[in-house]
Amino acid sequence: MIDGFILHALAAGIGVAVITGFLGCFVVLRRMAYFGDSLAHSALLGIALGMLFGIDVTVGMVAVGFLFATFLFILQRRRLLATDTLLGILSHGALSTGLVAISLVNTPQLDLYSYLFGDILTVRLSDLMWIYGGGVVVIALIVLNWPSLVLMTIHEDLARAEGVRTLYTNILFIFLMTLVVAVSIRIVGILLITSMLIIPAATARQFVTLPETMVAGACLSGCAAVLVGMAGSLAFDTPTGPSIVMAASAIFALAFAGSFVVSRFRD
Repeated sequence: MIDGFILHALAAGIGVAVITGFLGCFVVLRRMAYFGDSLAHSALLGIALGMLFGIDVTVGMVAVGFLFATFLFILQRRRLLATDTLLGILSHGALSTGLVAISLVNTPQLDLYSYLFGDILTVRLSDLMWIYGGGVVVIALIVLNWPSLVLMTIHEDLARAEGVRTLYTNILFIFLMTLVVAVSIRIVGILLITSMLIIPAATARQFVTLPETMVAGACLSGCAAVLVGMAGSLAFDTPTGPSIVMAASAIFALAFAGSFVVSRFRD
């Protein structure tokens, strides 16, 4: 008989693997991995503000993350500094402010380690509702805006010439990334969430070129990482979030080796 907390953890992990698989392909193809990392760092400030004002921390993370991403988007439009410089400033500023704010909140209910590195085995029913509710919203919006997102990924000027509302699409993408980061943090943590966005997608990218098949491959790779990582965590009593990321990295390495061998045979 499988314990209930393990079933909750499996359900949460599979849910996160699917939604990060859908969005991660665009993150990889648009080369926005560092943006996702910066967005995750801002989530710590959202957690602190959520506790300070007595609201759900996921709501706090979504609100602060969206404000953070919007501010970055505005600064990018001003072209005052390079994007990577802006990301570095905002990312470390948000992370430091969040740590200071959490020290001021000083609540005994806060387990900072679980937010930084994830604690999938403590997932509650309310967390599952956020993951699957947010996942439905994310996947639905991606499917409905698929042509625009693909064109924007290929080339923004081309998308604009084809009549795509680029400002709306960029804001939508920012919102989707914010929501995915917020609902996934309980699984792999603030410091590791970007890995679930980029590693499964990068694994799939080695074998496929079409965005549709890349999404399917990323979802399958992410689900496999969750299953292997959780099994290893339970067997060897290791931290579950890092174990999942380690499994995803191992799958990527195997895929890389496999694609290399296949390419050599083709040559």
